[in-house]
Amino acid sequence: MTEPTDDILTRPLGVPEARAPERPLGRFARLVAPLRRPKVAAGAIAGGLLAASGLVLALGDPQGGEPRVEVAITLREPLARPAAAPVAAVPESPGPVVVNAGGSQQRSAEEIETASGVTVVRPPGSGPSEAVVIRVPPANAPRLASAPDPRISEQGRHGIMPKLGEGRIRALDVYARAEEPGTGPRIAILVTGLGVGQAATAGATVRLPAAVSLAFLPYSAEAERSAARARDAGHEVFLQLPMEPFDYPDSDPGPQTLLTALKGLENADRLAWSLARFPGYVGVANFMGAKMMADPAFEPVLREIGTRGLGFLDDGTGPKPAPANKGRTPLARAELVLDAVPRADAIDAALAQAEARARASGFALVSASGAALSVDRIARWAKDLDTRGIRLVPASVALRGAPEKRVSVAN
Repeated sequence: MTEPTDDILTRPLGVPEARAPERPLGRFARLVAPLRRPKVAAGAIAGGLLAASGLVLALGDPQGGEPRVEVAITLREPLARPAAAPVAAVPESPGPVVVNAGGSQQRSAEEIETASGVTVVRPPGSGPSEAVVIRVPPANAPRLASAPDPRISEQGRHGIMPKLGEGRIRALDVYARAEEPGTGPRIAILVTGLGVGQAATAGATVRLPAAVSLAFLPYSAEAERSAARARDAGHEVFLQLPMEPFDYPDSDPGPQTLLTALKGLENADRLAWSLARFPGYVGVANFMGAKMMADPAFEPVLREIGTRGLGFLDDGTGPKPAPANKGRTPLARAELVLDAVPRADAIDAALAQAEARARASGFALVSASGAALSVDRIARWAKDLDTRGIRLVPASVALRGAPEKRVSVAN
């Protein structure tokens, strides 16, 4: 016969009695059993337990004393995402595009740089974290005329070429940098070989004073953009014309080189190709070409250059030629090649020699390559020219004016 529940609950702890089979309320009994003491009022405890057991029996849940909560979950359709605003088509551009809040395209970064006059130089292959050089022109810095100027431009078989405009308007005058007013000895510097090496081109554009003229080769795909940036920074620019040297083809200027063995029409076509590489140059400078400039084949080339409103500047790297110049093309030759010996001390000595010549005759025209060492020495030398009474002027000074009054410099 089963023992009454009260006997089990009120039995003192530790009495060895057989356990009765566990009933649904057995868990509650075990929970409160340690709290029981012989002196505790059994009636009060038993009454509470009987009430609890009645609840458990009514609910039929052996775990009815466990805390629980029931929550109704209602499934809803996901909210519809708003339709994306249409994005305006952005044409291909060389730089990032600035977009306003409404999503409409404004201008590319390069266009903004050009319009503002600020020159931003980025190392080739640089990412957002790489350093850049930013050159902001002074507020009173002269701006060069925009190029191409339709008054002195025409469409040729290879692209837009300069021409002599109505009233004999010349690119030599329109695109030149104005000489800043002043007195005293003057030095003009032409830095050559730019446009094919982006680091060297950027270094010359940013580090050299704006009065230094820069000459660009016709070969690089970046030549037009590099020349435009140089002009935005205030430098007047020249086009370098590849021409045959004495040791050709051991020394090869590159494609479209003017050669003494070619017929006149072939050289004319090669000249036209070079003249159409980029706009805005004041004249043509040689790239190699000692043999070509000493040959009668050069005379029609020189005449065509003058007919198009340009001047010709010999960088002085080869023997002095004696071109016929029947067309009276503005012509000048550099007195010194600053980096003929590519050492820092030799370049510094050549710059000192240029100063001495300028003091003796009032003007000196010199040239240098765009090598990093040459650019560095010229930039250092130019920092305190004012204190020495020397003025830097653009190389076009040696070419502008009537041919009989121009400065023609010889070694």
